[in-house]
Amino acid sequence: MREIVFDTETTGLNPAGGDRMVEIGCVEVFNRVETGRHFHAYFNPERDMPFEAQEVHGLSNLFLSDKPRFFERAEELLDFIEDSPLVAHNAGFDFGFLNSELERCGRLPVGLRRMVDTLMLARSRHPGAKHSLDALCVRFGIDRSHRVKHGALLDAQLLAQVYVELTGGRQIGLGLVADTVSVMVPMGARPVIARPPRPARPHFAAAEELERHRAFISRLVEPLWARFAPAG
Repeated sequence: MREIVFDTETTGLNPAGGDRMVEIGCVEVFNRVETGRHFHAYFNPERDMPFEAQEVHGLSNLFLSDKPRFFERAEELLDFIEDSPLVAHNAGFDFGFLNSELERCGRLPVGLRRMVDTLMLARSRHPGAKHSLDALCVRFGIDRSHRVKHGALLDAQLLAQVYVELTGGRQIGLGLVADTVSVMVPMGARPVIARPPRPARPHFAAAEELERHRAFISRLVEPLWARFAPAG
């Protein structure tokens, strides 16, 4: 199953109050395995960046001033996410900003039935523990040493690894092929073909090897191996 893990960075906490999305990062996963495809964009929010928000993600007014506005890349974003489920941490926040931007440019909002919230998954599986993305990376041994500030694409990549752990662990994308001539896995530029195993080939000891074995055990006192050695 294809899913999109995504994260956003914004000017604040309230899209209804005028806050805007300034960055989005989307990572494609197929059967819980990252495919290497992603979508990443910065947006000019057409408003000033509050100091508190800049401290979180490091995106300044100057940096964003020459970036496209959301509507200029909306079609590209929608083409990438298609109708796949969308996975986010505290997903209501990210869905709120995504849908607010879509509505601003006359697009239909993303249905909430597509929402998968890893924060809710983490609270269900580990009640009473810390559930921030950083805390979950520590819990699952995911390297986040390169994460200095929040960044939408980097956080989406980390969250994709967390999501795998929350939904069954790293083996979830593996499968055993049985009673199948070949399986086509659409995860790369070329299909991966799994062929049925060859039948086991018989292996027998040569006559001279058996003779050397009999000579060896004849020097032992009541050897156990003598019970299984073929008669000379």
